[in-house]
Amino acid sequence: MNLHEYQAKELMKKNGAAIQEGIVATTPEEAVAAAQKMKELYNSDWVVVKSQIHAGGRGKGTIGGTEQHGVALAKNHDKVKEIATNILGHVLVTKQTGAHGRLVNKILVAQDVYYPGESPTKELYFSILLDRGTGKNVIIYSTEGGMDIEEVAEHTPDKVLKEWIEPGAGLLDFQCRKIAFNLGLSGNANKEMIKFVRAVYNTYIGADASMVEINPVLKTSDSKIIAVDGKISLDDNALYRHKDIEAMRDLNEEDPTEIEAAAADLNYVKLDGNVGCMVNGAGLAMATMDIIKLSGGDPANFLDVGGTANAERVEKAFRIILKDPHVKAILVNIFGGIVRCDRVAQGIVDAYKSIGTIPVPIIVRLQGTNAEEGKRIIDESGLKVRGAIQLKEAAAEVKAALG
Repeated sequence: MNLHEYQAKELMKKNGAAIQEGIVATTPEEAVAAAQKMKELYNSDWVVVKSQIHAGGRGKGTIGGTEQHGVALAKNHDKVKEIATNILGHVLVTKQTGAHGRLVNKILVAQDVYYPGESPTKELYFSILLDRGTGKNVIIYSTEGGMDIEEVAEHTPDKVLKEWIEPGAGLLDFQCRKIAFNLGLSGNANKEMIKFVRAVYNTYIGADASMVEINPVLKTSDSKIIAVDGKISLDDNALYRHKDIEAMRDLNEEDPTEIEAAAADLNYVKLDGNVGCMVNGAGLAMATMDIIKLSGGDPANFLDVGGTANAERVEKAFRIILKDPHVKAILVNIFGGIVRCDRVAQGIVDAYKSIGTIPVPIIVRLQGTNAEEGKRIIDESGLKVRGAIQLKEAAAEVKAALG
């Protein structure tokens, strides 16, 4: 589960991190009212209008091919209304959204934190995630924050630093000091960064997050350290412990088919290929996608029906796969361990008859308990379903189905 910027920053603020304050708006009129409130709080007409979608690159993204970006500075209330009108209800296209873009339903009217002062502002980069190679959380940070951080990582990787956290010890004080020093901070900015690192790490641990990213972290002209942006991805398996965070879920930002699959207790992820997969078990699903690639196709989805592949679940899985117009064939790959293959086969036949006409070829590979009986049920069903027992047979059938 992903959070919007304003939600991520609120979580960090609760843990003691300083943030760029803002007010969420869903209409141009609300945006103007928010800008007026920000003026009362911070004595400035200037605000930043920021689109709220689950994708990065908003500052360089554009609205419907126009020159309007997803993040824009407004120097007066009329400009706030103009920008909000141009963004709300329109599709924002960024490098991370792809050409289809994302519809913007919310904006954040945020304080302008790039105000003049005694020293120059400085944009920094900061993130925390799990390094699966070491089994440790790692803090990744850089003095080169801002919109071009990808280019920094590609062309000057020496400017991207990492600090690994020992699981048994947690984040230690000397590591916070080391990060602040490596970022070239001194005086009050150094002290503020030490506190900031601790606060963000507490957010990451406390929320059972899989990733926290802040780009940029800003050293202001008066040596404050604040989160100007914020992205948090959460471990769905831990959401039961965080009902308050789960309530922040924005279903408008998620794929409707994935939402439907989750409601049916199916593990489904949409991909960009042409062969639908229905499998029981995540590991087998990965192997199935490899088989599809080797047969000349591309997987259109990851779909794990779990250990109880009865007729009802199979039918629901078929209907979800068939919602994708790019699917040219479906490969069902079931290992009969907990569930018997003959029962799965009968479930497939029953589901097929319930759905009616299925416009694409279906290949069913059954292996395990009662696999032969399952294949016989498929073969004798009279339906246009191709049966297989060996993986190479299934691959050959997929290849034939794709022509």
